[in-house]
Amino acid sequence: MPYRATRKIPATFMSLLMRAASVIKLGRAQLRRCARQIQYLILNEGLGAFTDKIRTKLSDAIRPRTFLWHVFPSDVLQADLTKPPVEDVPTVKVGEAISLNWIVGPAGPGSGGHTTIFRTIRHLQEKGYLNRVYFYDPYGGDRKYYEDIARSHYGITCEIGDVSQGLADAHGVIATCWPTAYAAFNAPCRGKRFYFIQDYEPYFYPVGTNSALAENTYRMNFHGITAGRWLSEKLATEYGMVTDWFPFGCDTARYRIDPTSHRSGVAFYARAGTPRRAVEIGLLALELFAKRQPHIELHLFGQQLGSLPFAYTNHGLVSPDKLNQIYNKCFAGLSLSLTNVSLVPHEMLACGCIPVVNDADHNRMVLDNANVRYASLLPHALADAIEAVVTTPGFELASRRAAESVKSTSWALAGAAVEKALCQAILHPRTSLQCDGLIKQTDPNNAKLILTR
Repeated sequence: MPYRATRKIPATFMSLLMRAASVIKLGRAQLRRCARQIQYLILNEGLGAFTDKIRTKLSDAIRPRTFLWHVFPSDVLQADLTKPPVEDVPTVKVGEAISLNWIVGPAGPGSGGHTTIFRTIRHLQEKGYLNRVYFYDPYGGDRKYYEDIARSHYGITCEIGDVSQGLADAHGVIATCWPTAYAAFNAPCRGKRFYFIQDYEPYFYPVGTNSALAENTYRMNFHGITAGRWLSEKLATEYGMVTDWFPFGCDTARYRIDPTSHRSGVAFYARAGTPRRAVEIGLLALELFAKRQPHIELHLFGQQLGSLPFAYTNHGLVSPDKLNQIYNKCFAGLSLSLTNVSLVPHEMLACGCIPVVNDADHNRMVLDNANVRYASLLPHALADAIEAVVTTPGFELASRRAAESVKSTSWALAGAAVEKALCQAILHPRTSLQCDGLIKQTDPNNAKLILTR
């Protein structure tokens, strides 16, 4: 037989074939896995759970991998906390209005934190203070848009500017959240530095850059004015800050008992976009409660939620007037907070709706109200507490007692506490003299504070 030479297949080509076969085999395995997972999700959790996971994966895929700065990096670089600037506080002259620069982040309508800030500014404006608001916005938003919201939604009438254009000299410069503290620290303008603090903001983030940057602002040697006593004591003890605090207020003209309303439900502040409100634990508690008391209506508010394993009315983001109606329909309201307490429990109390709150020092210390029901942050414990309220014999008496307990609570008292802290620190920074007797009246002709000695 004639000799026939066999053609040898190159080793590189064989290697490519083997790799291709391996990829195909792996791909088939992944497709089978995905098919089984899709089938499981749709059959056991529903089509909604499947689409939610798809949307989550897609959003993760298109989300930029760059770090999201909540403060201008240049401000962090400029702020050398090892060399704090020497404060230069202008003397308040007789007949002169105390001037305050407020550095504020931009906000849309309905922000609870901004509501308190702007409510305080309006209070001081009425008392004759000269206020200026300066926006600090590292996100590049439209300043005119946020200025219009500040005026139309929050009722701000004072001058509004931008930090990037510089701050005028003032008697006080007030940071209102941790990014604005860097701007206040770096600003060359005159004025005593204050920090209007409504929550412990390092808790807003996982341990990392943002939490560290937020925590460092408590080391800037500002005079803290905090929402409630818990924050004041925490910052004074852990960071050595000089602090004053103001009590939580409640608009009892808006939130009040409606004697014509029939109670048949339970309310829940379900703002899932705010992790510190522990919404998921609250939903587990309501799932347990719904099985025990299926005839009780469940009213959820704060944001739109999807399908849940129990029947409920989803109110989403609501106006204060609508919220007043919801509270008056409910025996109890679930309000959870892992940091400083929200305004919700006070509003519930004013409407005769008994708040069920997770048991924690920061909640007990700030609320300081015997009508609040506390429970461990466990689904079963919270469900037990809600059920105990709903089944309370003679509930109407407990409801009226709850409303009476906050009848004297007002934002005027909160505003007065802030005013006292500000003017005492500005006028007598080295003494413990009270402002009462130093600032006694307002000149109605020029709206300037009159100093009397």
